[in-house]
Amino acid sequence: MHDEAFWINFYQLRLFDSLIGDVLDICPEAWYIQSANPVQAGITYLSRKYPQAKIVGLCHGYGGVYHIARVLGLEREHLTFELPGVNHFIWLTKLFYKGQDAMPLLDQWIAEQAPRYWQTCGPGNELGPKKVDLYRRTGAYPIGDTAGDGGGSWGWWYHADDATERRWNEQPGAFWQRFFDGGEREVAEIARISADTSIRVTEHFLPELSGESIVPMIEALLCDTPRVILSNIPNNGEYVPGIPRDFQVEVPALVSKRGIQGIQTSGLPPAALSHLLRDTVAPVNLELAAYERGDRALLLELLMQDPWTRSAEQAGAMLDEILAFPFHGEMREHYR
Repeated sequence: MHDEAFWINFYQLRLFDSLIGDVLDICPEAWYIQSANPVQAGITYLSRKYPQAKIVGLCHGYGGVYHIARVLGLEREHLTFELPGVNHFIWLTKLFYKGQDAMPLLDQWIAEQAPRYWQTCGPGNELGPKKVDLYRRTGAYPIGDTAGDGGGSWGWWYHADDATERRWNEQPGAFWQRFFDGGEREVAEIARISADTSIRVTEHFLPELSGESIVPMIEALLCDTPRVILSNIPNNGEYVPGIPRDFQVEVPALVSKRGIQGIQTSGLPPAALSHLLRDTVAPVNLELAAYERGDRALLLELLMQDPWTRSAEQAGAMLDEILAFPFHGEMREHYR
């Protein structure tokens, strides 16, 4: 439950299933490119169930590395990096600038400038005290949703209570309020533009590259314009050592007319890998087992794994309350 919750994923997995079914029926050689969450659970589930399908996931969370580059004064076009992990749990292990190792620059900035930066940066910053502390502890730097507000506010010990969150300059509640408010405004604006035939859509959504990976990936696949793109694919080539081969990983991949070919990474330090296996791989595998079997008991065990659970009674009451919502009839029936 540290990121996407099971009561959201249930409906998303059903949607993904229906889409893959259509792809395989209508155009079985087409690529299914998924950017909707849950990418981690979705790509893992679909790749296991439909090994014949061409499936890849995309996420823009890796863009947090560009924030670090800007603060360090590094130009984006001269930057290369390695960010192994699983979706919403990726870690910067290598950073190069114009071919030179730039990790020492990050270390120097942390030692000399970070305390002053923290006096003015907002909560949940990519270079905030929480992420820097995790870097010092694990030897790899958490990027994007990893340990971010949008990634379930992992790790738990930074969020034990209000005082602890203030110490680490974290305000996940405020983040989610902005997220939902902004989403409502965007949806309303899309509806307004869609309903007004006198408005040119391209005046509001400009036809130019945004920095997202979807269009470059489509161009690489269709036009054979080879690119290295951070992709979410099964770990069947052991691209990240230590993660199960049938589980999704987020790794660089060569994308071209030949398809999507994962690139081997050097993996993660022991502490980061251990957190990943315990807090992402284990619960996602358990959630997928519950979903595939329609097993309410396994769903309860998923709740028992959550660090905020204090008793079986608490977990059972929460599960009952969620399934009792009137709009969860389909899910209630599934988990009988």
